[in-house]
Amino acid sequence: MGKIESGQFSKLLTVGEVAARSGMAVSALHFYEAKGLIESQRSRGNQRRYPREVLRRVAIIKVAQRVGIPLAEVQAALQSLPQGRTPSAADWKVLSARWKDDLDARIRRLQGLRDQLDGCIGCGCLSMSSCPLRNPWDRLSEEGVGPRLLDPDD
Repeated sequence: MGKIESGQFSKLLTVGEVAARSGMAVSALHFYEAKGLIESQRSRGNQRRYPREVLRRVAIIKVAQRVGIPLAEVQAALQSLPQGRTPSAADWKVLSARWKDDLDARIRRLQGLRDQLDGCIGCGCLSMSSCPLRNPWDRLSEEGVGPRLLDPDD
């Protein structure tokens, strides 16, 4: 962002304050900053200082990660937010709507895997002829052993 003047200094948070208030490790905040998820300003002594809205952005990152949203998607979503102000409830509604369909699809896939798990646990590699759910007639045996169909999207 740039250098800050001493008069603005007290309005900003140190990395330690952001870590304490957000429950994040300082190293995680540095990582998020390196990935472009959050931004800091630098004092004349080159110390990081964060605007208060970074706390809301960190909260959004934490929630998104908790539900399994990849950081690349979180970054794209955060880039759509206005800079210089705290993200609002309306901003969150837009972001969460983007992720809802993906989460619903993942939930369905996990429920399907859960429901099929007891039938597949015996074969171990999902390539035996006894796995009619994933490999009827052992058609994957030609490709070798291993759990080849655990992620049907690949």
